[in-house]
Amino acid sequence: MRLLLTNVVLILLTGAAFGQTLSKVISSTATGQSPKSAASDIEGPITALPYTPSLDTDFVDRSADPCVDFYQFSCGGWMAKNPIPPDQAGWSVYGKLYQENQRFLWGILDSLARNTSNRTANQQKIGDYFAACMDEPAVEKLGAGPLKSSLEQIEGLTAKEQLPALLATIHSRIEDSGTFFGFSSNQDYGDSSQVIAFAMAGGLGLPDRDYYTKTDAKSVELREKYVAHVARMFELLGDRPEAAQHEANVVMTMETALAKASLTRVERREPHNLYHKFDRAQLIALTPDFDWSVYLKQAGLAQQDTFNVTEPQFYKELDNQLRTSSLEDIKTYLRWHTVHSAAPYLSSAFVNEDFEFFSKTLRGVPQLRPRWKRCVSMVDRQLGEALGEEFVNRVFTPEMKQKTLTMTTQIEQAMANDIEQLPWMGPETKKNALAKLHGITNKIGYPDKWRDYSSIVISRDDFAGNAQRANAFEIKRRLNKIGKPVDRSEWSMTPPTVNAYYSSRMNDINFPAGVLQPPLYDSKMDDAPNYGDTGGTIGHELTHGFDDQGRKFDAQGNLRDWWTADDNKKFEERAQCIVDQYAQYVVVDDIKINSKLTEGEDIADLGGLILAWMAWKVQTKDMQLENRDGFTPEQRFFVGYAQWACDNQRPENLRVSAITDPHSPGKYRVNGLVTNMPEFQQAFSCKAGQPMVRENRCRIW
Repeated sequence: MRLLLTNVVLILLTGAAFGQTLSKVISSTATGQSPKSAASDIEGPITALPYTPSLDTDFVDRSADPCVDFYQFSCGGWMAKNPIPPDQAGWSVYGKLYQENQRFLWGILDSLARNTSNRTANQQKIGDYFAACMDEPAVEKLGAGPLKSSLEQIEGLTAKEQLPALLATIHSRIEDSGTFFGFSSNQDYGDSSQVIAFAMAGGLGLPDRDYYTKTDAKSVELREKYVAHVARMFELLGDRPEAAQHEANVVMTMETALAKASLTRVERREPHNLYHKFDRAQLIALTPDFDWSVYLKQAGLAQQDTFNVTEPQFYKELDNQLRTSSLEDIKTYLRWHTVHSAAPYLSSAFVNEDFEFFSKTLRGVPQLRPRWKRCVSMVDRQLGEALGEEFVNRVFTPEMKQKTLTMTTQIEQAMANDIEQLPWMGPETKKNALAKLHGITNKIGYPDKWRDYSSIVISRDDFAGNAQRANAFEIKRRLNKIGKPVDRSEWSMTPPTVNAYYSSRMNDINFPAGVLQPPLYDSKMDDAPNYGDTGGTIGHELTHGFDDQGRKFDAQGNLRDWWTADDNKKFEERAQCIVDQYAQYVVVDDIKINSKLTEGEDIADLGGLILAWMAWKVQTKDMQLENRDGFTPEQRFFVGYAQWACDNQRPENLRVSAITDPHSPGKYRVNGLVTNMPEFQQAFSCKAGQPMVRENRCRIW
């Protein structure tokens, strides 16, 4: 993924996205009162997207030497003019476009909420969902009422034998539930044409297992604050303070045990670590104290006999926890995850307490997002293709789709030429690599077929109910895929999303309409910055098919080794050059990049920019290019690339990112690349020994 967003909801359900943590949709501040509005709350909805050029000379810091710090040179002006808004953990070009898209979607939803006549079925659903979400007095009046049924079911648990049926019920209404474990569907790693059941690790409230295992002072402090937060949430449910503190300690003990049995993020990047095909008997033997037959029957999968258990060791510890924990402790854990997952839909006391820890403490965000932002995000998350169709009809023309497809085809041809000429790769591996490249499907803008939401009941006076029914719809939709052929036309991002992705198992690259807007793609601009920016994005996603993990899947998306032993060794040697380079970069304080976590994205960044350069040179080979704004065409290519990555980040957010984000910070996604490109050195007349010139350059593709 090309992701450089903070505090943005992204739903990713295929490929490497499995196992990533979903962001909370709604967050706020620390008091039970209506929180102070963020500065951006003053802005109103818009009916047209504002224009920002893909290369803005006002953002260039002319006092910086491009051969010393190209990121500062390209982005210094942007960083000075774009302080972090009070409701954000960080601020970036991507984040700013995301907010502009949100304001545009706000205009659409506000209109559909107010004007109720002559609406289509989907317009009714998204308009009334938004209206219900924005009705804050109604939400406040209900308090924790939407949890009443769930909490009564948990309280009614009288024996551990009843837990499987209850968990299946909980999992059926909480999307991507982290309650003890996750259960959903995905493509079979060994046969990408089929969808099978996936039993995944889960059960944690903190963003990553490392938060439970690290022993440094900061991690210890965060755990203490997390326990205090959990206790306060129990108090909001009506528990006495001393009881709430005990319950919070129970939660931490159970989650810590599950965390220690979970794979690290680096370990999860290796697809072989996540592929363990079990039949029903093997699954039952793995967790003898958990009756899968009851769980599967309740989930509507009574006959299911094939499962991918992503982390068997986790399930062994899960079984141990269920066997050794008291029934009361299990109920305490279930109550916590119920209120934790539902906090976005509840009254301000819950929303605010949730924000206090997960946004303010963890990421340094001082102020909540205004309610309109939270409601737009929720509609995009739960009814995303209905909202996306409205977005596409207004801002994404067939001409834009064709231009993007043309650029994509050019960059794919550049990669084909590159593969054919690679000096380190043998003919057998080249043949397989070209077969995979030619097998990639390009998805541009939006799906060919829109999702059918007709079965979801949406009422303009039932926000929590709408969210629960939309969750149940999506969960059922995924479970219904099990045992069926893969639908290769499906998307895993909504059309307004400001991002792009490659799926190893689908072997496709996906560019939503939201990311194909200025300043990321600018039809008014010359080719140089467009190929540097959008071309770099296309090349980035394309290279993911051939990064350290994507290369392990074949043209059909099956986990299969198609490399010769010699070529495999040569690839790893070249990849290690990138790992060693990025391991030297500091994220914040004394924390350096975990370059084994960021390896795939760093490889994709470099490969993508090289491919974009090649494609741009082919596109312009018969053109008479002129200098513009004091830059040569070659310089405009590199500045256009760099300005997509301009950002400002809070130190707290950088600490979280150092643990959880597979992307390097924006500064190194620019400087780390250009130091490896002799074309950059030539474009800016950099001399050997300057910081932006590496003596031993890294290159794979």
